[in-house]
Amino acid sequence: MKFDVLTLFPEMFKSLDESIIGRAVEKGLIEINLINIRDFSKNKHKKVDDTPYGGGAGMVLMPDVVYDAYSSVKDENAKVIYLSPQGKVLNQNKVKELSKENHLILLCGHYEGIDQRVLDEIVDEEISIGDYVLTGGELPAMVLIDSVSRYVEGVLSEDSTKEESFSNNLLEYPQYTRPEEFRGRKVPEVLISGHHENIKKWREQKSLEVTKQKRPDLLE
Repeated sequence: MKFDVLTLFPEMFKSLDESIIGRAVEKGLIEINLINIRDFSKNKHKKVDDTPYGGGAGMVLMPDVVYDAYSSVKDENAKVIYLSPQGKVLNQNKVKELSKENHLILLCGHYEGIDQRVLDEIVDEEISIGDYVLTGGELPAMVLIDSVSRYVEGVLSEDSTKEESFSNNLLEYPQYTRPEEFRGRKVPEVLISGHHENIKKWREQKSLEVTKQKRPDLLE
């Protein structure tokens, strides 16, 4: 899986060098390339934005600069995603769908947004990570990379994604580890019984209970 990220702030992505994603990059399971949009400015001061036509607050990223950055990694087989609060909200089904792609180009907006003409020209899909506004698309891009990479073969063990939250529209059951008792609270007896069928039934029941309590909308 290849991710090309068009951004004004590539240094923000250093956190992806750590933990599971960092190891996946080292193993060659995923590839993350950071393209600095500012490198494609034709202005001697590296200016990439201008005031919006029609007036209003803020600045808008210019279309030619964004297009040239895109052209540097253009691939007819790639899916181009614009991280935007106006996009469809990312969920687990979309994550699984995107994990089947071989190449994603992620466009991170900033300031008041990006000239609509270049969005119409290059973007296949807009995705949001929630109904709120952030200062830029970098954090959403990192969320998307992390969530999608988990479904790339070899990044995690297969069992790690089978029973987690949002699988089958249910939240995950509670998890326990040693010590067997903590501040008077004991691990449920069924989990230390060694009876695998009873453990499976308990987990299924708890997943349903947790979902009803925390996210009943998932059961509608």
